[in-house]
Amino acid sequence: MTKTLVIASRELHAYFATPVATVFIVIFLVLQGALTFNLGQFFDRGQADLNAFFTFIPWVFLLLIPAITMRLWAEERRLGTIALLLTFPFVIAVNILGSPDNGVIASGYLGCLLVAGAFLSVGAAMSAVTRNQVIAFVLAVAICFVFAVASNPIVNDFLAHNLPALAEFTRRIAVIDRFTDFTRGIIALRDVIYFATFIGFFLFLNTVLVDQRKAD
Repeated sequence: MTKTLVIASRELHAYFATPVATVFIVIFLVLQGALTFNLGQFFDRGQADLNAFFTFIPWVFLLLIPAITMRLWAEERRLGTIALLLTFPFVIAVNILGSPDNGVIASGYLGCLLVAGAFLSVGAAMSAVTRNQVIAFVLAVAICFVFAVASNPIVNDFLAHNLPALAEFTRRIAVIDRFTDFTRGIIALRDVIYFATFIGFFLFLNTVLVDQRKAD
């Protein structure tokens, strides 16, 4: 355990010693803040909750996480979800403005971590598929986007009319619907199992691809 902590500490320090981490954190905070306060109308809603914040965060992850993971294996760099901790002022602000259900907020943050983990696992696997960082980025965005929009009404209506069996399948694999349950304070076992299976599958795929490349 001690060796693991030493290695983890060294890797995190090595990454955050570079300008890349700072740029990522700044972009994440600025983009998430702009979406929350402007499109999400954080103050105008007149409600003491973080729904305006949680609504946009999977889409911000969709854009930024593949950009991180596209170089994961190429340059052996790793980044967790530390930037998410820097959004804590939103929690403080909403508690100053009203009396929110902090249990729901905690559940929402758990959902954010699971979505980030899911997208990171996809990005890691795609990074292992190819040495080309741009291709890894495009593949990761494409796959994450499919899982993100799988429950969109437009997608479901189209599939329901043309491929009914596939419509039901896409609803079951959708990330956003399961994330939405967390933002409502619902931590269902089926959703936890879904994310655990999702992350486990892509990490397993990642391992297989890396081992195969070593063999080649």
